[in-house]
Amino acid sequence: MTSSFVPSVPYRGRFAPSPTGLLHAGSLTTAVGSYLEAYSRGGEWLLRMEDLDPLREMAGAASAILHTLEALGFEWDGEVVYQSRRHELYRAALDQLIRDGLAYACACTRKEIAMHAQRGVDGFVYPGTCRDGCPSDRPGRAWRLRVAPGETVFVDRLQGEYRQELERDIGDFVLLRADGFWAYQLAVVVDDAEQGVTDIVRGADLLVSTPRQIAVQRALGVATPSYCHLPLMVNAAGEKLSKQTLAPAISPEAAAEELRRALVRLGHVPPAECHDLAELWAWARTNWSLARVPVGPVAV
Repeated sequence: MTSSFVPSVPYRGRFAPSPTGLLHAGSLTTAVGSYLEAYSRGGEWLLRMEDLDPLREMAGAASAILHTLEALGFEWDGEVVYQSRRHELYRAALDQLIRDGLAYACACTRKEIAMHAQRGVDGFVYPGTCRDGCPSDRPGRAWRLRVAPGETVFVDRLQGEYRQELERDIGDFVLLRADGFWAYQLAVVVDDAEQGVTDIVRGADLLVSTPRQIAVQRALGVATPSYCHLPLMVNAAGEKLSKQTLAPAISPEAAAEELRRALVRLGHVPPAECHDLAELWAWARTNWSLARVPVGPVAV
């Protein structure tokens, strides 16, 4: 696959929320850091809605997220992209991988994998059961990427060097799920390449999945962006803020205070005289520095 978009700026970032819930402190903090890093680098900042799993989506969440971002004074470049409208791009990428012998059909169920697989860094390590073909009496249910042996190593701009051996730690991973939905690892790579994204700033919970995305990038022959994983936002129990841990939604009515809190979580404390949104954004754009952002988890 080759990108159809040639970047006109040296830096193009993006924020890509999933509408499985409303914007909360964790996702807002990521949006603030992603936006300010793009601004400080003289680049563009895109907005993409990762709405590929309708079974997990919350009704009205996508429009509510956009409303909240607008209320907090965010400005993005171009139109909002929706993954649910890009199935043809993902299909073309998978077809390319199949033609190149880099993707194969898998007939295994989750229960079967759990019975025979070892635990890895992000769930069960697929044991390669269907690598040489599905059983003759069972059709393929999903499509997997055939991972290459050896370590994947990259240097994260905040977290430093990160290493993972996909074959040992993850195994051949899913590109198209058995239920017919596209897997995140394929869709995110296709979207970033097609949109010309050069730099990805996101939460540290996705650090573990980055080597899988690099593997897909290499298989498709597209460029690997620069990565920066911001600190994880956690609650008092040390759990990642999410819909599952009942993270409260951001209040658009308290926009200035919500922005101030996000900046503080990123190691940037605005002066007391910055009261409204315009003053806070002006200060943040002038004073943003990735060197001030904490590396480890931040309690909210």
